[in-house]
Amino acid sequence: MYSPPPYTPPPYYTPPPPPRRRSRGPLVLGIVALLTVLVVGGGVAFYVLGQRGGCGADGVTLNVSSSPEKFGVMEDLAEQYSGTEVNGVCAQIAVQSKSSGEAMAALARGWDPAVDRAPRPDVWTPAASTWVGLLRHRLSQSGKIDFLPAETPGVAVSPLVIAMPRPMAQALGWPNSAIGWSDILKLSRDPRGWGMYGHPEWGPFKLGKTNPNYSTSGLNATVGAYFAATEKAAGGTPGSLTASDVDASSVKAFVRDVESSIVHYGDTTLTFLSGLQRADDAGEGLGYVSAVAVEEMSVRYYNQGNPTGNRVSEGQHSPPKIPLVAIYPEEGTIVSDHPYVALGTMDPGKRAIADDFLAFLRGTEGQKRFARDAFRGYDNQVTNLITEDNGLLPGQPTKMLAPPEPAVLDKVLRGWESLRKRSNVLWVVDVSGSMVEQVPGTGKTRMELAKASLTKAMDQFIGVDKVGLWEFATRIDGNRDYRELVPIGSVAQNRARLKQAVGALQPKTDTGLYDTALAAFTRVKQNRAPDAINSVVLLTDGVNDDSNSITLEALLGRLDGESGVRLFTIGFSDGADHKVLARIAEATDAKAYDARDAATIDEVIGNVTSNF
Repeated sequence: MYSPPPYTPPPYYTPPPPPRRRSRGPLVLGIVALLTVLVVGGGVAFYVLGQRGGCGADGVTLNVSSSPEKFGVMEDLAEQYSGTEVNGVCAQIAVQSKSSGEAMAALARGWDPAVDRAPRPDVWTPAASTWVGLLRHRLSQSGKIDFLPAETPGVAVSPLVIAMPRPMAQALGWPNSAIGWSDILKLSRDPRGWGMYGHPEWGPFKLGKTNPNYSTSGLNATVGAYFAATEKAAGGTPGSLTASDVDASSVKAFVRDVESSIVHYGDTTLTFLSGLQRADDAGEGLGYVSAVAVEEMSVRYYNQGNPTGNRVSEGQHSPPKIPLVAIYPEEGTIVSDHPYVALGTMDPGKRAIADDFLAFLRGTEGQKRFARDAFRGYDNQVTNLITEDNGLLPGQPTKMLAPPEPAVLDKVLRGWESLRKRSNVLWVVDVSGSMVEQVPGTGKTRMELAKASLTKAMDQFIGVDKVGLWEFATRIDGNRDYRELVPIGSVAQNRARLKQAVGALQPKTDTGLYDTALAAFTRVKQNRAPDAINSVVLLTDGVNDDSNSITLEALLGRLDGESGVRLFTIGFSDGADHKVLARIAEATDAKAYDARDAATIDEVIGNVTSNF
């Protein structure tokens, strides 16, 4: 069998010895698991404390921040390990889920448990070492103390792939033909779309890609496009992509063209894979998206009917009618090496536990658990799930790209803002009377929190984006439940006006949800920008109170995903009907965001804006 070469991101070191046998007394085995779940933005952060074989009050807890892609694996292994005795101390592991980009940003500014909704981690394990390099660079730029270790050994490997429905990939020549970003660009540029391959019924090529500021797959895909544009050789030194390459007009044009085929961005790949599953269920699996940049093991998750990789939902949904397969870009790909970063801010008393848990993750039991989810070993060796039947190719990738130097990577990220697809977004904000309710623990009302977050959101758009603002309640503009405050227009001209209008929002009357949702969707649909991400973002803390409005079923019947307009919803408090909001969003191939904990609204709105 072909054995891919090991991927060795500097610095790397020899695996530690296997962990000692753990011993648990009857009292430890009798401890009841404690599982705390916090809903944060579009995802879920779990804090796993004292699981099977916990330690009780005498234990020492190691806080680990894990990237979402491997959270289910880390959760299992944390439970298995907790109760281990290390140097006479009972160790337990608390794992939290946080996107690599969010965690990097939190550590760079100084982790705040209140703001970041989690204890400061002792160990950080992002999806790729690129985030470690970025954090080190930003700490040096800000003059802060570098608390990162010299050695950041990986615990598993998963290469970036372009996941594509099997019939579409086969039309491009999969699995025998080399396919790359240049082919994606050619297909996205051709006005015939999939017609150039004899399948006009599949429509235009649609690429799904996550926001590189949040997601490792989005970051790696962006870097991969730069490598393809420069035709840099794979496997070079970390400096093989230079700052001058990033600034070259031809390179920018290539990357901009790739970005132009984006359907919309997202905070995580789960947004796309979950949407694709819904489309597949409806028999429309070839119409939702043509390709999504993901990590290899995500293809396996999806093909098992569990696109989130959440162990709780494992086995609850049947496999898709049309499975995904992995395309390994012929120009080369960057791998996610899932480093284990023991932070220098850790209490010294936890150091032995951190080292021992690392040994466990890289030992036989830990590697078997990673392999069960189609991760490759930390030495990049394929496992028995990396097969063509599962949509994966064990002989790939043949070319692996070393990530650019952190300063160049930082330049890529910052420059992406000017190359990404433009936005055409209408924000629709609930100003019903319930928005005056106080949010416990904040000293502020829902309206005050929403206004502060929305004001920040307006700074996330650049001048060429187009943004508008409506407010809605019931009968606030004659018989209409909605009122236009700022028409959709250039942010360069409207930013100050948008912020002023947000600041002036005042609660009144009830919630006219359904008529407003339809009107907002229709307005954007009628005024679509052909080269932009056309969207509505609707924030509400209530349910439809307008008895004279359109019914929910009638509303859903008039929404669609074919137009390319997506209606994202934010349920702001327990009072919102989250199931209805999910149905509204899903009817347009969008996502519903859960902010029932109103104190998380900053993070939720940040996740929403990552789609644009």
